[in-house]
Amino acid sequence: MNISIHFDPALHQRINEDMSLRKLATKTQISYIRAINRLCEYLQHSPENTTHEELREFQLFLVNDGATGTTINGILSGLKFLYQITLDSPQLVTKLSTIPVARNLPVVLNLEEMKRFLAVAAHPKYHAAFSVAYGAGLRVSEVVSLKVSDVDSERMVLRVEQGKGNKDRYAKLSPALLEHLRHWWCFANKHGQMYREGWLFPGLDPMNPMSARQLSRICVETAKLAGINKKVSMHTLRHSFATHLLEAHVDIRVIQVLLGHSRLSTTALYAQVATNLLREVISPLDALENKDKTKYKDKS
Repeated sequence: MNISIHFDPALHQRINEDMSLRKLATKTQISYIRAINRLCEYLQHSPENTTHEELREFQLFLVNDGATGTTINGILSGLKFLYQITLDSPQLVTKLSTIPVARNLPVVLNLEEMKRFLAVAAHPKYHAAFSVAYGAGLRVSEVVSLKVSDVDSERMVLRVEQGKGNKDRYAKLSPALLEHLRHWWCFANKHGQMYREGWLFPGLDPMNPMSARQLSRICVETAKLAGINKKVSMHTLRHSFATHLLEAHVDIRVIQVLLGHSRLSTTALYAQVATNLLREVISPLDALENKDKTKYKDKS
């Protein structure tokens, strides 16, 4: 992790060991170290000598400094790990309270917008990568981590290794998606851009995978070229996958498995943006008025 450390190297080593013992994801480890750094910058002394009041004042400082609820909660998670696990002083963080964060509805592309988006992605690599995100519902980190060997055309699945939560799962490989991947595979091998047993979406150096940041940047550029005014990200393609399946009346529990969600409540959020389903629902007001109209016709 290339992060400047503002606290004792010995403590840093202990924190790293504690995080490694629990096999925390790399992103989580980086987030925790940044949180502890931020506390040390505020305290101007070692976090080992902190008090209840200093931690309370630090959280108040974050609020007054304009930090979002999501940012504050992320920092508090790092501090709780530091004091509960590494320093074995859980009593210091008992009064630190997380902040309720409003849950925004996901941005979703309709079918026509999705068609335009993919049509604009002319390069076979990006077209295939976007097709994986939308056609299989993968996260951007999962897309760029795919290897050629993860494509199982016999069972028609994609193997996702160590997805979110360090869990393996299988994603759906549809016939259309398989065709896009085969087109990219032929193009890449013809131009020496891929090793046969290497990354499915390599970077400039085929030894390394394309970065999530690069693919995300190209996704934003592609949406602009397609004339889509919505705030589009790689996760928008995953949101669209789930929403369109729900609108096609696929069981929400099946969608939960395909997305790799641990809780059904997370998947249920898509029911709020599945507009086709909303249009199919008959309002009780409409039912009432239709009943009255039928009554009037019977009388006439």
